[in-house]
Amino acid sequence: MKIPEEVQCELDAKGGIEALAANVPDAKTLKSQAKFFGALSDEKRLRILALLNVQPLCVCVIKQVVKLPDSKLSYHLSVLKNAGLVKSKEKKNWLIYEITGSGRQIFG
Repeated sequence: MKIPEEVQCELDAKGGIEALAANVPDAKTLKSQAKFFGALSDEKRLRILALLNVQPLCVCVIKQVVKLPDSKLSYHLSVLKNAGLVKSKEKKNWLIYEITGSGRQIFG
């Protein structure tokens, strides 16, 4: 396979193809990043994150704002939770969701 000269020169200067391949994250890291970015790929989940960036909320308040049925809201919250963007805690009979440090990072 012929590589363009300018690409080959830069590649050689950086240690070759093996060095390039060594800079690619491992499969576990890539899978985690895919979860993270996949969770951010939906407008409803971004809206939920924006709400939780203001304050921790119970599901009933999130539901009123995003106007989703329980099953859909539960799904979106689980995607966010699995991606490490939100966490939940029980307070008496309530489940309170809050944004994590990773979730806050997307709001700069």
